[in-house]
This record gives sequence, structure tokens and C-alpha cells, in this order.
Amino acid sequence: MRPNSAAASAVLTATHGSLLDYWELTKPSVVWLILMSTAVGCYMASSGSLPLLVIVHTMIGTALLAGGTGALNQWIEREADAKMRRTENRPLPAGRLRPLPAFIFGAFLSVAGTIYLWAAVNPLAAFLGFLTLASYLGLYTPLKSRTPASTFVGAFPGAMPPLIGWVAVREGIGIEGWVLFAMLFLWQFPHFYAIAWMYREDYQRAGIQMLPVVEPDGISTSRQIICYALVLIPVSLAPTFLGMAGVFYAVGALVAGLGYLYFGILLARVKTGVQARRLLQASVFYLPLVYIFLMADKL
Repeated sequence: MRPNSAAASAVLTATHGSLLDYWELTKPSVVWLILMSTAVGCYMASSGSLPLLVIVHTMIGTALLAGGTGALNQWIEREADAKMRRTENRPLPAGRLRPLPAFIFGAFLSVAGTIYLWAAVNPLAAFLGFLTLASYLGLYTPLKSRTPASTFVGAFPGAMPPLIGWVAVREGIGIEGWVLFAMLFLWQFPHFYAIAWMYREDYQRAGIQMLPVVEPDGISTSRQIICYALVLIPVSLAPTFLGMAGVFYAVGALVAGLGYLYFGILLARVKTGVQARRLLQASVFYLPLVYIFLMADKL
């Protein structure tokens, strides 16, 4: 290979790596979950033919805002991430990106997403999107190093996506939108407590005050997992009583909810990393499964 070609190849490789690092900075797996929940909110709020243009604009604006929030979150937590094995290879703690460009990137996406939702969807959707960003970065993120109550606080911005989708179509918040919010709100606790139990040593090294770190016997963690999984079952049946879905959804949601509770009880009985991972896997299956039942029954 000629010198010029080698130099060009090196530059191309470095650029490609940098693009991948910026992509990782947005937390794409989290963005996918957010977009899925937002799309469900849009779909359930629709009556008659789908407002496809509104949905597309909502997805674009939400993706920008969610990616920006993820990038800014990693910028804020870069020192803590460097202390944890599960996050030490992220672009900032690994040194593949510098803090200033990462901050500018996250801020740009966040501002662009908010403006896009305001201009292309409606002001209320933009406001809820910005409120999600502000509460996630301004409340949840700093509280993680101070109190295990941060999980409860963080569940509010975490449950906002379906409400944003609902508002994007209806331009107002109804009880149906709040039910979708409540379902996602409750689902998060077994999901995140399972993660916290699996990585409690990591969190302890980073000084993050998750419940399994503060109370290592796991009794309070198990109690909260079971309580939230129990409450989720009747809340997940609310769409049937509100006329959003029918019996097919109710049966599917009930079976899925009981399964979710079952894995929570297993973790409470045998507090091991293996059972925590099984609960995490159950949570990953539960949410899209219930969404599928909900959307199919509405159709």
C-alpha cells in the first residue's frame, strides 16, 4: 500500500471509530426502548387512520432528544463510569472521546430534538420532552450518588415516552395516556432493581447509592420488586376497563404480569445474580409483549 493510501486509510478508520463512539454516546439500546414506548402512545391515541406524518415527526424529535439526554448523562457520569466494569469501556471513560465535544454533541441533539418537537409536532409534546430531559439530568442523575430514592425519581422521566406519543396525536393528556405512563412507571422497578442487584459491587465502587448497595441483604430490594410487580398487574388491565383494548389484551397482560411477578418472587427467595439476570430477561420480554397485545387488540 502506498504511503498516501495508508494515511487515508488511517484517517478513515479513525473517523469511523469516532462516529461509532458518538453513536454509542447516545445509548442506542435505550433510545430504541424509548421510541418503542413513544410509538405505542401514538398508536393508542390514534382513531381512524393513522396520522403517519405526525408519528414520523414524533419519532424523529424524540430520537434526537433521547440521544442527547443519553450523551449528556454519560458526560456527567464519566468519572463514575470509569470506576465500573460494565461502563469503563464507554467512549468518555475509555478516552476515545473528549468531554467538550461530547457535551456539545449532547447539547446539540437535545436542543434540536426539543425545537423539532415544538415545530413539527406540538408545544405540549416538546414541553414533556424537555421536562423528561431536565428531570433525568437535573434530578435523577445527581441523586444517584446520594440516595436510593433516585430510582423512584428516575422512574418519572423514564415513564414519559408513551405520554409524549399520546400527546403528539391527541394534543392533550387524558386518563388513557396516564395509564400508559403508569404501566411503564411500575415496570421499571423490577427491571432496574434486577440490574442493580447484578452490578451492586460496580455501583458500590462508583459511589452510586442503589438500594442493593445501601441494604446489601436484599430484603428491601426484594420487597419493592414484588410490590411493584403486584401493582403492575391491575394497572396493566386498566386499558380493558377504559375501552382501549379487549379481552384478548387482558388475558395476555394478566399472564405476562403473573410471569413477571413469578421471576420477582424467585429473586426474593434466592438472591443470586443468576436469578437477577432471569428477572431482567423477563422484564425485557414483558414490555414489548404487553405492547404487542395492546396494539393487536386495538387493531
